[in-house]
Amino acid sequence: MSNMKRFLTTALVAAACAAAACTDAQVDKAKADTGAAVDATKSGAEKAMDATKKAGDKTLEATKDAAATTADKAKEVAGDVADKSKELASAAGEVVTDTWITGKLKAKFADEKVLDGSAISIDTKDHLVTLTGTVPSAAAHARALEIARGTEGVKQVVDKLVIKKA
Repeated sequence: MSNMKRFLTTALVAAACAAAACTDAQVDKAKADTGAAVDATKSGAEKAMDATKKAGDKTLEATKDAAATTADKAKEVAGDVADKSKELASAAGEVVTDTWITGKLKAKFADEKVLDGSAISIDTKDHLVTLTGTVPSAAAHARALEIARGTEGVKQVVDKLVIKKA
Protein backbone atom coordinates (compact mmCIF):
# COMPACT_ATOMS: atom_id res chain seq x y z
CA MET A 1 0.00 0.00 0.00
CA SER A 2 2.87 2.32 0.43
CA ASN A 3 3.41 2.36 -3.35
CA MET A 4 -0.21 3.24 -3.75
CA LYS A 5 0.16 6.05 -1.22
CA ARG A 6 3.21 7.34 -3.07
CA PHE A 7 1.38 7.18 -6.38
CA LEU A 8 -1.66 8.98 -5.02
CA THR A 9 0.51 11.60 -3.31
CA THR A 10 2.46 12.15 -6.54
CA ALA A 11 -0.75 12.38 -8.54
CA LEU A 12 -2.24 14.80 -6.02
CA VAL A 13 0.86 17.04 -6.11
CA ALA A 14 0.86 16.95 -9.93
CA ALA A 15 -2.82 17.91 -10.00
CA ALA A 16 -2.25 20.77 -7.56
CA CYS A 17 0.62 22.10 -9.67
CA ALA A 18 -1.45 21.87 -12.83
CA ALA A 19 -4.34 23.66 -11.13
CA ALA A 20 -2.03 26.46 -9.99
CA ALA A 21 -0.62 26.91 -13.48
CA CYS A 22 -4.09 26.93 -14.95
CA THR A 23 -5.22 29.51 -12.39
CA ASP A 24 -2.25 31.83 -13.22
CA ALA A 25 -3.10 31.63 -16.90
CA GLN A 26 -6.73 32.44 -16.15
CA VAL A 27 -5.71 35.39 -13.98
CA ASP A 28 -3.47 36.73 -16.78
CA LYS A 29 -6.30 36.33 -19.30
CA ALA A 30 -8.76 38.03 -16.95
CA LYS A 31 -6.34 40.93 -16.48
CA ALA A 32 -5.92 41.27 -20.24
CA ASP A 33 -9.69 41.15 -20.78
CA THR A 34 -10.24 43.72 -18.03
CA GLY A 35 -7.63 46.04 -19.57
CA ALA A 36 -9.33 45.76 -22.95
CA ALA A 37 -12.71 46.55 -21.37
CA VAL A 38 -11.27 49.60 -19.58
CA ASP A 39 -9.74 50.85 -22.86
CA ALA A 40 -13.03 50.36 -24.69
CA THR A 41 -14.90 52.22 -21.93
CA LYS A 42 -12.44 55.15 -22.08
CA SER A 43 -12.76 55.30 -25.86
CA GLY A 44 -16.55 55.26 -25.64
CA ALA A 45 -16.54 57.98 -22.98
CA GLU A 46 -14.26 60.19 -25.11
CA LYS A 47 -16.56 59.73 -28.12
CA ALA A 48 -19.61 60.59 -25.99
CA MET A 49 -17.88 63.73 -24.63
CA ASP A 50 -16.96 64.84 -28.17
CA ALA A 51 -20.52 64.27 -29.39
CA THR A 52 -21.91 66.19 -26.39
CA LYS A 53 -19.56 69.13 -27.04
CA LYS A 54 -20.51 69.23 -30.73
CA ALA A 55 -24.21 69.16 -29.84
CA GLY A 56 -23.68 71.96 -27.30
CA ASP A 57 -21.84 74.06 -29.89
CA LYS A 58 -24.66 73.57 -32.40
CA THR A 59 -27.25 74.50 -29.77
CA LEU A 60 -25.30 77.65 -28.86
CA GLU A 61 -25.12 78.76 -32.49
CA ALA A 62 -28.83 78.07 -33.02
CA THR A 63 -29.66 80.07 -29.88
CA LYS A 64 -27.53 83.00 -31.03
CA ASP A 65 -29.20 82.96 -34.45
CA ALA A 66 -32.67 82.85 -32.89
CA ALA A 67 -31.83 85.72 -30.54
CA ALA A 68 -30.53 87.86 -33.40
CA THR A 69 -33.63 87.14 -35.48
CA THR A 70 -35.89 87.95 -32.52
CA ALA A 71 -34.07 91.23 -31.84
CA ASP A 72 -34.33 92.24 -35.50
CA LYS A 73 -38.03 91.42 -35.58
CA ALA A 74 -38.65 93.35 -32.34
CA LYS A 75 -36.97 96.43 -33.79
CA GLU A 76 -38.99 96.08 -36.97
CA VAL A 77 -42.23 95.84 -34.99
CA ALA A 78 -41.22 98.82 -32.83
CA GLY A 79 -40.62 100.85 -35.98
CA ASP A 80 -44.03 99.83 -37.32
CA VAL A 81 -45.64 100.81 -34.01
CA ALA A 82 -43.93 104.19 -34.14
CA ASP A 83 -45.17 104.76 -37.69
CA LYS A 84 -48.71 103.77 -36.74
CA SER A 85 -48.58 106.02 -33.67
CA LYS A 86 -47.54 108.93 -35.81
CA GLU A 87 -50.34 108.22 -38.29
CA LEU A 88 -52.90 108.04 -35.48
CA ALA A 89 -51.62 111.27 -33.95
CA SER A 90 -51.91 112.99 -37.29
CA ALA A 91 -55.39 111.60 -37.83
CA ALA A 92 -56.47 112.71 -34.36
CA GLY A 93 -55.51 116.30 -35.00
CA GLU A 94 -51.93 116.04 -33.69
CA VAL A 95 -52.96 115.19 -30.15
CA VAL A 96 -49.64 114.63 -28.40
CA THR A 97 -50.00 113.09 -24.95
CA ASP A 98 -47.40 111.96 -22.43
CA THR A 99 -48.19 108.37 -23.37
CA TRP A 100 -47.67 109.14 -27.05
CA ILE A 101 -44.31 110.81 -26.31
CA THR A 102 -43.14 107.81 -24.24
CA GLY A 103 -44.16 105.38 -26.97
CA LYS A 104 -42.49 107.46 -29.64
CA LEU A 105 -39.23 107.62 -27.69
CA LYS A 106 -39.24 103.85 -27.04
CA ALA A 107 -39.70 103.19 -30.75
CA LYS A 108 -36.96 105.65 -31.72
CA PHE A 109 -34.54 104.19 -29.15
CA ALA A 110 -35.22 100.66 -30.43
CA ASP A 111 -34.22 101.70 -33.96
CA GLU A 112 -30.85 103.16 -32.88
CA LYS A 113 -27.86 100.80 -33.20
CA VAL A 114 -25.75 103.06 -30.99
CA LEU A 115 -28.22 102.42 -28.15
CA ASP A 116 -27.87 98.60 -28.31
CA GLY A 117 -27.01 97.40 -24.81
CA SER A 118 -28.76 100.33 -23.15
CA ALA A 119 -31.31 100.03 -20.36
CA ILE A 120 -33.23 103.30 -20.53
CA SER A 121 -36.43 104.06 -18.61
CA ILE A 122 -38.63 106.88 -19.87
CA ASP A 123 -40.98 108.84 -17.61
CA THR A 124 -43.13 111.56 -19.19
CA LYS A 125 -45.22 114.03 -17.15
CA ASP A 126 -46.70 117.19 -18.65
CA HIS A 127 -44.40 116.83 -21.68
CA LEU A 128 -41.31 116.78 -19.40
CA VAL A 129 -39.28 113.64 -20.19
CA THR A 130 -36.99 112.06 -17.60
CA LEU A 131 -34.47 109.50 -18.88
CA THR A 132 -32.95 107.11 -16.31
CA GLY A 133 -30.83 103.99 -16.66
CA THR A 134 -27.58 103.04 -18.35
CA VAL A 135 -26.03 103.48 -21.78
CA PRO A 136 -22.84 101.80 -23.03
CA SER A 137 -20.97 104.89 -24.25
CA ALA A 138 -20.80 108.66 -24.38
CA ALA A 139 -22.04 108.51 -27.98
CA ALA A 140 -25.10 106.52 -26.89
CA HIS A 141 -25.71 109.04 -24.08
CA ALA A 142 -25.57 111.98 -26.47
CA ARG A 143 -27.78 110.23 -29.04
CA ALA A 144 -30.47 109.37 -26.47
CA LEU A 145 -30.65 113.00 -25.34
CA GLU A 146 -30.69 114.25 -28.93
CA ILE A 147 -33.59 111.94 -29.82
CA ALA A 148 -35.56 112.91 -26.72
CA ARG A 149 -35.07 116.64 -27.24
CA GLY A 150 -36.00 116.36 -30.92
CA THR A 151 -39.23 114.46 -30.36
CA GLU A 152 -42.47 116.27 -31.07
CA GLY A 153 -44.28 117.48 -27.93
CA VAL A 154 -41.26 117.30 -25.61
CA LYS A 155 -40.80 120.57 -23.72
CA GLN A 156 -37.86 119.56 -21.52
CA VAL A 157 -35.55 116.55 -20.93
CA VAL A 158 -34.14 115.60 -17.54
CA ASP A 159 -30.97 113.53 -17.95
CA LYS A 160 -30.37 110.85 -15.31
CA LEU A 161 -28.53 108.45 -17.62
CA VAL A 162 -25.28 106.80 -16.53
CA ILE A 163 -22.58 105.58 -18.89
CA LYS A 164 -21.81 101.99 -17.95
CA LYS A 165 -18.89 100.43 -19.76
CA ALA A 166 -18.96 96.67 -20.27
